[in-house]
Amino acid sequence: MLGAAAYTMWGAFPLYWPLLEPGGAIEILAHRILWSLVTMAVLAVALRRTTQLRALVADRRKLALLTVAAVTVTVNWATYIWGVNNGRVVETSLGYFINPLVTVLMGVLILGERLRPLQWGALALAGGAVGVLAIDYGRVPLVALVLAFSFGTYGLAKKTANVGAVESLTLETMIIAPVAAVYVATLSAGGGSNFAAHGVGHALLFTTTGIVTAIPLLCFGAAATRVSMVSLGLLQYLAPIFQFALGVLYFHENMPAGRWVGFILVWIALVLFTAEALTHHRRRQLRLAVEASSAA
Repeated sequence: MLGAAAYTMWGAFPLYWPLLEPGGAIEILAHRILWSLVTMAVLAVALRRTTQLRALVADRRKLALLTVAAVTVTVNWATYIWGVNNGRVVETSLGYFINPLVTVLMGVLILGERLRPLQWGALALAGGAVGVLAIDYGRVPLVALVLAFSFGTYGLAKKTANVGAVESLTLETMIIAPVAAVYVATLSAGGGSNFAAHGVGHALLFTTTGIVTAIPLLCFGAAATRVSMVSLGLLQYLAPIFQFALGVLYFHENMPAGRWVGFILVWIALVLFTAEALTHHRRRQLRLAVEASSAA
């Protein structure tokens, strides 16, 4: 339930970001970073993670990895907010549909991991789907690709750093917050800030960006310690499913035949990839059980 709650909230984000308009994507992003820092700092103190946070700052390797994570998640957040607020909700969902496949591809190219034949087939099918969508859009679906690769890089950096969710996000927001603060200050000095220009309610809504960032993350962190990675892997499809449904049914974005073909190819690739992963997991568990029984 915690995992489903996390991915459902992430899937509902397209309903939230337009509420902050007429703020632009970069202004909304800057406020999200600053208010996330406030929220995460309070959580770090409340959950007594300050010792771990100080240890992270002193660890150069982990600090470098989390700096990479901070930069890539900033790119991801900016792209997502811009996509949602510019009528590309369906394309943002595509980014998170292909993200698992992009993560696998990065594992091959960066970590030297080996893929099984059906995994290669799923990747090839997804590549073909992106080609079909590029033809349909009349351009490369850059929003989707930036989302997929930035989040894949973020996940790789976080996995390598192997740090708790609260202290890692606190440090990530600390790293990028000075840039966000300078941007907000410059915008305010030039009279271009939307933070206090549209009433108290709108200003208070900006302050909720930190809470909106933190709550799904805490639900996800709680779920990750209680359920298997296989279950989490299946739950991750909830967010792009909700985003896609919102884009088509709520925002009424155009879905011509070619676009449907591209998405169907992506979904087939994900079915193949997921089925192969589940089958491989079950065989591995069975083999381990047999080995343990033989040893006993």
